[in-house]
Amino acid sequence: MGFLIKSAFWLSLVLLLIPFDAGDGTQKADTVSPVTALLAAREAASDIGNICERKPDVCVVGQEALHTIGVRARAGAKLAYEMLDKHFDDKDGSLTTGSIASAEKPAE
Repeated sequence: MGFLIKSAFWLSLVLLLIPFDAGDGTQKADTVSPVTALLAAREAASDIGNICERKPDVCVVGQEALHTIGVRARAGAKLAYEMLDKHFDDKDGSLTTGSIASAEKPAE
């Protein structure tokens, strides 16, 4: 969801920067200059940074949501690890390390 919001934001900035004739020639369309759009985006970003001061409950819910996402990601990673461990389990129980046997002769 965050990806979609960021994509929409950046796409709207790109559309503001691209010069094209938006009107049919009979009336002048209201346009925003790229500098004004950039300044407005900068203000919006700084306002979002201060949202915890204005509405602390939003930050609490956000922290809980991130915690829930983290727990679910950990559970998913554990499940994937267990599945891979089961799939690639060594069947005969021997461990192959790639070691080279010692050149010494056993004592007689």
